[in-house]
Amino acid sequence: MKKAFPYIIGVLVLIAALALSLTMKKGERKLNERLSFSRKDKIPYGTYVAYENLKYLFPDASVKVNRLSPEKWYADSVLFPRQALIIITPQFLPDEDEMDKLIAFAQKGNSVFISTRVLSYNAQEMLHCRTPYNEFVFFANAVGMDDTLNVLLNNPPFTKKTDFLYPGKRFESHLYKYDTAITNILGTNKDEFKNFIHLKTGKGNIFLHMAPVAFTNYFLLHKDNAGYYDEALSVIPKDVTDVTWDEYYLHKLYEGNYNRGNRGWLYVLFKYPPFKWGLLVAIIAIGLFVLLETRRKQRYIPFVSKPKNDSLDFVKTIGRLYYEKNDHRDLAKKMGLYFLEHIRNTYKLPTGQLDEEFVKNLHYKSGYNQSDLKKIVSFIDFVNEAPGVTDAQLAEFHKDLEDFYKH
Repeated sequence: MKKAFPYIIGVLVLIAALALSLTMKKGERKLNERLSFSRKDKIPYGTYVAYENLKYLFPDASVKVNRLSPEKWYADSVLFPRQALIIITPQFLPDEDEMDKLIAFAQKGNSVFISTRVLSYNAQEMLHCRTPYNEFVFFANAVGMDDTLNVLLNNPPFTKKTDFLYPGKRFESHLYKYDTAITNILGTNKDEFKNFIHLKTGKGNIFLHMAPVAFTNYFLLHKDNAGYYDEALSVIPKDVTDVTWDEYYLHKLYEGNYNRGNRGWLYVLFKYPPFKWGLLVAIIAIGLFVLLETRRKQRYIPFVSKPKNDSLDFVKTIGRLYYEKNDHRDLAKKMGLYFLEHIRNTYKLPTGQLDEEFVKNLHYKSGYNQSDLKKIVSFIDFVNEAPGVTDAQLAEFHKDLEDFYKH
């Protein structure tokens, strides 16, 4: 089996190469029609251009990105007026609590700009409007809409009624019902359906726009359509101090078949047939490799215990022997000799004369406290002259030596 493994891998690689060659069409370039609405995407239906131009449209304001729900940022943000929140998303599906927070945020003197095709029931109720698309419309259905979007801005409030169009996807909706007492009409589509409105609430504003592709790269870079971007966002007061580009509703996980968020990363990879087959072949090859390599290739190696230090056991035995015979003086002398031998080997100091100079040199080389060294040396001299050593003296001497060795 081991000898056949390279051949198995070779066959799998060959299959992968054939699959890639069959699924790829050489020389063909196709427009990326994915509706991403992501500020990082430079593809036709990303919003890279719209996001990057915010700093030129609002030069005196700081621009930031938010991916949190209103419940998480409301308490801090509501303390400061003159802010703008821009939401560009294919489906704006807030729950009732989120809508309460967004409206309260606007009422404190801020602006909320929403551009979407699908509004949730909660949003329609609280904004007093109705659209032909509700929250149960599948996201995928919008991809097949007719080409060419045509949007217009009203005069007033804009300087003139300007017509903007592009040959891309007509990913739009409109409002067929709204509260005329609180709603100002800012724009329409080519059929004169209202698609851009302004609602005054408290000290702030809510702007609802129903054609989010008008803020994608494709639309804005087509001819003079950048003017639509400038005009549409000019409804936000110029004196705002903070502009927040909101991505929470773009990435929010929804329940149902329209949910893009719950498809997972495998869905994204498997959308492209060449990558799908290459990934499957790689997974199968790795699986075979793991199965083949899990076999035991050599006999079990027994555990070898660490050799015991017999010298240490011998020293301990001799120490106990001296202690049991109560020959403390002789044991202390041997401990002193061992200490001096350690000094000669470790610090290269002569130990023939244990005077003040010796203590000072040992202190410099070892870094050990000079007074404690003097105590050890004095006891070594004492042992040589004393008739005997008590248990307490021997224990104290042993403690001093152990402190030195540990240091």
